[in-house]
Amino acid sequence: MELGLAGKRAFVGASSAGLGRAVADGLCAEGAHVMLCARDAVKLERTRAELAERYGDRVSATVADLSVGAEAVRAVEEAAQRLGGLDVLVTNTGGPPPGSFAAHDDAAWRAAVDLLLFSTIAMVRTALPHLRASSQPRIVHIASTSVKQPIANLVLSNAIRGAVIGLAKTLSQELAPDGILVNTVCPGAIDTDRIRALGHGEDRARGIPLGRIGRPDELAAVAVFLASARASYLTGTVLQVDGGLIKSTT
Repeated sequence: MELGLAGKRAFVGASSAGLGRAVADGLCAEGAHVMLCARDAVKLERTRAELAERYGDRVSATVADLSVGAEAVRAVEEAAQRLGGLDVLVTNTGGPPPGSFAAHDDAAWRAAVDLLLFSTIAMVRTALPHLRASSQPRIVHIASTSVKQPIANLVLSNAIRGAVIGLAKTLSQELAPDGILVNTVCPGAIDTDRIRALGHGEDRARGIPLGRIGRPDELAAVAVFLASARASYLTGTVLQVDGGLIKSTT
């Protein structure tokens, strides 16, 4: 299937590893020009070099901590300048630390809001003028199945990612007249460093109807489709990629 992404220009947050890297790889494979972004300069350059071996100069990178508003703004603006515009914005960051409600003080909550919510606000706000100039503008948020079913010991993610979903749904309504499509992908248990660090992989696999945790490329395939020309009548959706884990019908 031709996805209509050849030559499109994309920014992917937190893309030196895990889900962000997989999405960036998937977009590049479809012919897009992609700006990677991450905090760790060494890891980011290693990822850029590895992808550039396959995709040449269609891969670039910028170092930024997206939880810092000014850095998020600078990174997206740099992407638009270096790529000559922007057609696809993929908002993604690392996850906040685990813990129960009693385990987190106000500073932890504020840091998590900066990481998950305000980073998204800054990226979207900066990207909008460039997306409005695009003939195929897309915003894809990467969230978590915690927005549909809270995950034990992840109160920060459970609470704050819900705000991102509310923002995304609102944006899908407000930006529809501009032709900007806004959708959210919610990974379940996907084989990433974070899932392994949390120790969730094996435990959660037992409750997944497909009997295994997912691969990053399986999540990326959905995100890339939502960024494509084929997803021309999809906006405001929240799609879980979870092997059937979430039992809700909504």
